[in-house]
Amino acid sequence: MQPKLLDESLSAVARAHADTQQPQATFDALEKAVAATIGHRLFTILVHHREARESERIYTNMREAYPVGGRKPITDSPWMQQVMQRGLPYIGRNADDLRDVFYDHELIVSLGCRSVLNIPLRWRGETLGTLNMLHEENWYDTGHVELARVFAQLALPAVMAQQTKESMA
Repeated sequence: MQPKLLDESLSAVARAHADTQQPQATFDALEKAVAATIGHRLFTILVHHREARESERIYTNMREAYPVGGRKPITDSPWMQQVMQRGLPYIGRNADDLRDVFYDHELIVSLGCRSVLNIPLRWRGETLGTLNMLHEENWYDTGHVELARVFAQLALPAVMAQQTKESMA
């Protein structure tokens, strides 16, 4: 990856934090930055509602297939334990990996996505949600994790603002 592209992408997300249209401005900037530097077909951000034992989609670049507000139950699956409880990334490299982890794997594959990178959104030792990137088979590897973690952390102010806004409503 070109250092200039990375610098421009990170700078665009940082500038978006100053925009008054939050959290949308930050989420849009993140989606574009991740597309330019890591790559994705489907990009979503989910927040974790511990009390309700659900995850809620607060951003998506494919609103028809994966609308904002969609919820998934939190289970005790190995994926949930790894990503949500221990705060470790997950890489699924092919359709078999998706089938093993996601109940909606058929929809994911129908969108041309056969690999996934899930990055926990971490704050003060807690997983608040996930940044999710999906792409063609074998797209993601461990070399993507550190940059994706940076983008996940840059998402935190907007995610936390969204959660505060919802709790006040």
